Amino acid sequence: MEFKNEIREFIGENLLIDDENVTFTDDDNYFQMGFVNSLFAMKLVDFVEQKFDFEIENDELDIKNFSTINNLVELIQKKLKNK
Repeated sequence: MEFKNEIREFIGENLLIDDENVTFTDDDNYFQMGFVNSLFAMKLVDFVEQKFDFEIENDELDIKNFSTINNLVELIQKKLKNK
């Protein structure tokens, strides 16, 4: 899971956080926390597809797959295993 830090860094750089003291864990749902918008969601999907060289299928675009760092890592591991 050496890529978890890269995902965490991308998400941290692209969230809409006004307070620099806000932190979140790998299990926190940043969508529910109100830190994202539709542009972030599109950028996140694009980042994952480009970084890991696979396509996210329509049925995988479930917000649950992208709502936490751990859920996203799980999706990536599954996709890489089946690649």
